[in-house]
Amino acid sequence: MMEFKLPSLGADMDQGKLLEWKVKPGEAVKRGQVIAVVDTSKAAVDVEIWHDGTVEELITKPGETIAVGTVMAKLSGAGEAVAAPTPAKVVPPSLRKPASPAARKRAHELDVDIDRVSGTGPHGAVTLDDVEKAAKPASPTPTPTPTPTPVADRQAEMRKAIGAAMSRSKREIPHYYLAETIPMHKALEMLARANEARPVPERVLMGALQLKAVALTLRHYRELNGFWRDGGFQPGAGVHVGVAISLRQGGLVAPAIHDVDQRSLEELMRALADLVKRARAGSLRSSEMSDPTITVTNLGEQGVESVLGVIYPPQVALVGFGRIVERAWAEDGALRAAPVVTATLSGDHRASDGHRGARFLAALREQLQRPEEL
Repeated sequence: MMEFKLPSLGADMDQGKLLEWKVKPGEAVKRGQVIAVVDTSKAAVDVEIWHDGTVEELITKPGETIAVGTVMAKLSGAGEAVAAPTPAKVVPPSLRKPASPAARKRAHELDVDIDRVSGTGPHGAVTLDDVEKAAKPASPTPTPTPTPTPVADRQAEMRKAIGAAMSRSKREIPHYYLAETIPMHKALEMLARANEARPVPERVLMGALQLKAVALTLRHYRELNGFWRDGGFQPGAGVHVGVAISLRQGGLVAPAIHDVDQRSLEELMRALADLVKRARAGSLRSSEMSDPTITVTNLGEQGVESVLGVIYPPQVALVGFGRIVERAWAEDGALRAAPVVTATLSGDHRASDGHRGARFLAALREQLQRPEEL
């Protein structure tokens, strides 16, 4: 018999609220299948199962808030006898209009019948905006005394979670910071050539190229790619890069793109666009939230030239990129205006030192001078 427990979906999570079961007793499940939707302080997350098996019992009921590590369900493995399911414990799902987990949660908060909402998403799916619009006509007359809204509550909870994680990071992790100015004319020229024949939605952006360069460089600097747990460093099983994404309602998340070093730029660009879209719609998967081995943040679009980030525990490093700017640049004995970017590294001194961190940034600079290899 296997116990399915509420996983930790980040260092800042200590509890979650079950919104919905995607399975019922007696149903066979496969590794990687989404079996539940859990609300955290940051998003409604699709939670996956990591073993093949058959659902025996669903213990946690939708609407319950439980601590990380609490047993939510019991499953039997291959070859085990399966007890007959108890129909009274779980109501079989009826046909429902497709909707994102975040939309369903918001509809519940606003007392909106989601099956009566017209969906504008793919295949008629109900989005968060659809629910908000449907709720407006039925909104009660404002009272003189303002009360917190669910959105304000979520923003407050997210700020609290972010603050707790970052306070823990600065308290526990002995940070060191390094910066490197990198010429980008070769990378920009390569992207321009590669995007000439592509329609606009299929063009590869600089952010994808930078992610791939970081991932390839990490193959040679494994002490920056992993976790500090139980008093020691644990290398990551792959290069799963957490991407810092700002949310429209405020706050941020940093879900992972898996095996970045093994993806083509085109695949990586599609994965990045999909991740940003789902993060802002509140539809992320538990594997994306629980196993980033390093985080990359890019604040170039915000107009800053560099960012010195705070490491997200239990990770041991964070790479930052600022905006690409033109600067006077000396090369081959000549001085000219050249596009450059400032790349930064925040490192955990328990897992690496400044010497290795500096060599990593130097290797990243050289990797970006060979963009055709990305």
